[in-house]
Amino acid sequence: MRGLSPGFAAPVRDSQAVFRALLDAMARPGTIVVPRAPPAPPSPLPPAMAAVALVLVDRDTPLWIDAEQDGGEAVEWIRFHCGCRLVPQPEEAAFVFVTCPQRMPAHARLRAGTDEYPDTSATLVVSVDALGSGEVLRLTGPGIDGATTLRVGGLPDRFVAERAENHRLVPRGVDAILVAGERLAALPRSTAVVRQGS
Repeated sequence: MRGLSPGFAAPVRDSQAVFRALLDAMARPGTIVVPRAPPAPPSPLPPAMAAVALVLVDRDTPLWIDAEQDGGEAVEWIRFHCGCRLVPQPEEAAFVFVTCPQRMPAHARLRAGTDEYPDTSATLVVSVDALGSGEVLRLTGPGIDGATTLRVGGLPDRFVAERAENHRLVPRGVDAILVAGERLAALPRSTAVVRQGS
């Protein structure tokens, strides 16, 4: 544990700032925000994903992370700083962290909540190659004036189709957060996502 990189430099201030950034991202789907991040999270954990973990994941939120397949410092860093329980299957998790987009589990496998308790659904956090460049996604729904676009590089080909199926479940469904380095953008379950021109 001695060799693990630190979490937030100023835990209270930085946690509050990240939480506000996440609220802003969820309220305005497709908006790219840059939250405060820990100084040097271990690879393959992007800084924005590490920030999300430090703010939202704790011992009461079971986590599945694809990096556990590789072992290594990233998994130990999350265990140490968040105190969370890592689960072996994504369908058991409240948070699903994907550091390699091609290892993203199907949305249908993840907790979608129930009509009575939609808040028991999972949040999917996916690392992508880029936010602000790449393929163009057209977004509509609450928090968006008409429609907006988000450019994303490195999403799995099946992502948009799975978001469409997920959107049909509202008020149930999986919320998604896309991260690229220190940047992130949110796609709540209530946001309809299509490829531009589709």
